[in-house]
Amino acid sequence: MAAAWTARSGDVELHVTEAGPRTGSPVLLLHGFPDSAALWRHQVGALAAAGHRVLAPDLRGFGASTRPADVGAYAMPHLVADVAAVLDAAGAPRAAVVGHDWGAVLAWAFTRAAPERVERLVAVSVGHPRATAAGGLQQALRSWYIYLFLLPGVAERVVPAADWAFVRRLFWGGASPADEPDLARQLADLARPGALAAGLAWYRANLRPTRLPRGGGGRSAVTGDPVVRCPVMGVWSSADPALTEAQMLASQRFVAGPWRYERLDGVDHWVPVHAAARLSALLVAFLADDRLADDRLAEGRPA
Repeated sequence: MAAAWTARSGDVELHVTEAGPRTGSPVLLLHGFPDSAALWRHQVGALAAAGHRVLAPDLRGFGASTRPADVGAYAMPHLVADVAAVLDAAGAPRAAVVGHDWGAVLAWAFTRAAPERVERLVAVSVGHPRATAAGGLQQALRSWYIYLFLLPGVAERVVPAADWAFVRRLFWGGASPADEPDLARQLADLARPGALAAGLAWYRANLRPTRLPRGGGGRSAVTGDPVVRCPVMGVWSSADPALTEAQMLASQRFVAGPWRYERLDGVDHWVPVHAAARLSALLVAFLADDRLADDRLAEGRPA
């Protein structure tokens, strides 16, 4: 049975869904745009059944959490502080951190900023920010929509027009909300007052048009060693329209600990819902692999 509670990070209240035994090893699930903790509902159940204590927050600006009006409130250091606040409120000194989309960007950033708090890292869809930023022309072309998101006033008109056709076509291949419950949920969330502005603020506070995408290393860069030293699993899906496989594969150069890569063929961007059972199985297996214990980490490789 899942429970809900609130963590406070400065002036922001973060709605958190928790499941599993309180004595279980903590797993923190971070969603992306445009989403909420509901994205992880399949993984929450699977991880809790495996004995983990699962924490899935609505990140600031999304779901039932506070939506600050100031774009600067979404700069990466504030987002990293939110992750720490959730762990602090849960009484969890360390956790395995799993992120999808912007949640993966945040997971990389938090691991860099507070490596002592991350047992293992799973990045779904989005690789290390330096690998993604160096993704070349192919990644830049796939990131074209971000340039639109960075245009104040323009994105606010284009994105919700014609019953959110932009979101339906770009992220969901033209699907209908009647056929995709998660799309219907996302559009309902985006229609809430201030929700679209909050989602766009994640891009505007952290990305620059001259280097896309770059979460965790932009105008609001997070300090810390760019090399991640805990065990890392990267998961990429072959039908993702926004992200190349190359940026995920190149992330291995920034991982000094054990690295695992999983490719999901025929799956689009929404891995947690369209490959729910496969992702859940990968997570349970990765988190249970004793061969990845800290005392067996590799010495590392140059970045």
